[in-house]
Amino acid sequence: MELLRIEEIKGDKRRYMPLLLIGDESEVMIERYLERGRLFVGMIGDATVAVTVVTEEADGWIEVKNLAVDSAFRRRGIGRTMLTHAESQYPGHDIRLGTGETPSTLRFYKSCGYKVSHIIPNFFTDNYDHPIIEEGVTLRDMIYLSKRI
Repeated sequence: MELLRIEEIKGDKRRYMPLLLIGDESEVMIERYLERGRLFVGMIGDATVAVTVVTEEADGWIEVKNLAVDSAFRRRGIGRTMLTHAESQYPGHDIRLGTGETPSTLRFYKSCGYKVSHIIPNFFTDNYDHPIIEEGVTLRDMIYLSKRI
């Protein structure tokens, strides 16, 4: 496999919407954070294979809003590399991320050193106009995990 290179994208972030929609199924929700966030893309050769969006929140937290890897490139360590890169941009900070109750996703983030901090009940049912289903699980609650970098 060719080497993954990660670049920060400053302009025309919307051109990465197909990959961003893997990490967050609502374009409306993505629009809420895309322009104010830092977008990092993972490239292998000329192909964009992963994205992550990180924001600096008013409460002082750094938040990973979106992390997605193209399905053809999963289970190769790319998601972990993207997350590690995002974390490296904010040494000494607390970082958090929210996800649904998909078991494999929760295992992944816990294996990266994140711990559950709190849950927002009914987040997905209240904020999305259609059911979000991952691995056969209909997402309801937003589970926040956090880590000190």
